[in-house]
Amino acid sequence: MNEFGVVDVDVVVVGAGQAGLSSAYHLGRAGLEHVVLDRAPRPGGAWQYRWPTLTYGRVHGMHALPGMELTGADSGRPSSEVIGAYFDSYERAFGLSVRRPVDVSAVRPGEGDRLLVESSAGHWSARALINATGTWDRPFWPRHPGQETFLGRQLHTAGYPGPQAFAGARVVVVGGGTSGVQHLLEIAGVAAETTWVTRRPPVFRDGDFGEAEGRAAVALVDERVRRGLPPQSVVSVTGLPLNEAVRAGLESGVLARRPMFERITPEGAVWADGSSVTADVILWATGFRPAIDHLAPLRLREPGGGIRLDGTRAVRDPRVHLVGYGPSASTIGANRAGGAAVREIRRLLLRVPAAAGASG
Repeated sequence: MNEFGVVDVDVVVVGAGQAGLSSAYHLGRAGLEHVVLDRAPRPGGAWQYRWPTLTYGRVHGMHALPGMELTGADSGRPSSEVIGAYFDSYERAFGLSVRRPVDVSAVRPGEGDRLLVESSAGHWSARALINATGTWDRPFWPRHPGQETFLGRQLHTAGYPGPQAFAGARVVVVGGGTSGVQHLLEIAGVAAETTWVTRRPPVFRDGDFGEAEGRAAVALVDERVRRGLPPQSVVSVTGLPLNEAVRAGLESGVLARRPMFERITPEGAVWADGSSVTADVILWATGFRPAIDHLAPLRLREPGGGIRLDGTRAVRDPRVHLVGYGPSASTIGANRAGGAAVREIRRLLLRVPAAAGASG
């Protein structure tokens, strides 16, 4: 700590979800002094906020963190509990220095070639930064004419309490992603009536989603990020999996999609053709945006609205790496990106040859 109360470290990691913990693991192996600042009150990243009916057995594509498998989990237990406990054990097993709850308000240029990280728990001076904040803190609420006049309840996926909260209600679910479909299928079992609304016609994917398909999807997202455009959602490039539950929803009519309504009324919604629906609840399953406002002082955004990356490194500031952003916004992608970011940071800070980077 210097005379101004600022703590000097090699690297600050912002966020302790899959991306942040993977990065911290690799930083420890590389021998780089670091601290992890996490806004959440407890271990688990965004998983700790998932709705109770999302059990571990219904989670798709949850990959273990590097160095420690998740074994023996009860598939019927809520994923928030299973993964929260796993992350907690992981942090303790590897002695990861996570500080929480800490709100990072800004990252700005510091003294010399260092970055200044300002937070609710003090300030850190770092030679590099790994931003692993994900998207959960920035739910996207679209604006529609008449929205403020609606007399019913409006909520977002981020605050979805589970299906029982909608018992007997007339519910409009807006959004064509996986969460929207999951919510709709659950709510339909207890609601008086459901209506599914999406901006674009949903595309359902039949058959396996293998390694080749995964690489192709990541390449599409990577291309946008390299051009400095905001990342697209996963479903926009992969489609919706046509599993047994979805097939049943299509056959029953629950997943009979309507196009976007023209306006919201106090009682519900109206379409351009004059048709309308009465609703008690509008559930906005409209996704999230990257939580990167604290990086604004560094002026990393491109004219297209996104942060252009070369690998994980921000093109406008090589000291900053984004893990869990764009092509690495998956659990396996975050694992790999965490290792890649640390290898590059180690080469930059220690000036070692590329072949001598940290393993991982």
